[in-house]
Amino acid sequence: MTQQQIQQVETVLRNSLRHKFQNYNPEPAVMPFHTRLLGQDRMALFSFIHSLNTNFGTSIFEPVAKALALSTFASAESQQTAGNQISSEAHRVIQNIMDGLAVATSSPNKIEEINAIRVVCQTGEMKTVKPTKVDVKLVGHDGTIYLFDIKTAKPNAGGFKEFKRTLLEWVATTLAANPTANVQTIIAIPYNPYEPQPYNRWTMRGMLDLDNELKVAAEFWDFLGGQGAYTDLLDIFERIGLELRPEIDAYFARYNRQ
Repeated sequence: MTQQQIQQVETVLRNSLRHKFQNYNPEPAVMPFHTRLLGQDRMALFSFIHSLNTNFGTSIFEPVAKALALSTFASAESQQTAGNQISSEAHRVIQNIMDGLAVATSSPNKIEEINAIRVVCQTGEMKTVKPTKVDVKLVGHDGTIYLFDIKTAKPNAGGFKEFKRTLLEWVATTLAANPTANVQTIIAIPYNPYEPQPYNRWTMRGMLDLDNELKVAAEFWDFLGGQGAYTDLLDIFERIGLELRPEIDAYFARYNRQ
């Protein structure tokens, strides 16, 4: 990572964590046995970590990904709309793809799927739709559009059917507006909870094209920021954590005095 990338990510991380502290109110749930056993401060920390985990994607991963990619790509934005129209024929093609994958009469092949959608992207009735928001949208210097859906480290295996449909709908809405666009839609998983073992990809094999629709841990972060970005990013998180430790400790010390 360049010094500029490092500074941008550090700033995003500091601001995100401080904003979380300033706006966080612990859940009012009373847990008298836990509190007496572990202490008010530890229960407050537990509640905070649970809350942080719930929206780590939007409050941490998305802004960090955007900051990291700004120096590498022509543009980087978060929480974007892929498009608002889809042709009736593209909708039919998507349904056929999903049906084939669901009964395993076909295997996922993103290149062929995009080509099939491109052929009919403006054929038939154009329908207004409201697809799932794109977590991170990048545009390469060659004009390629990358649309990322950032998921938790252990997504529910049953959810991949809907993830796949979302990726295909992003393709269709993008091509409806620009039929010649080079668009890639990808599931990103920020870290591998199974390390040092490989990420367990078999649960997705029947639904996702693993070479073209999935990036896990270093694959994702190095794609955004260049080779070695994932390792650099972990070092930044550790460094900012140590830097803000006094602020974090002071915040939770308040609960000892309650």
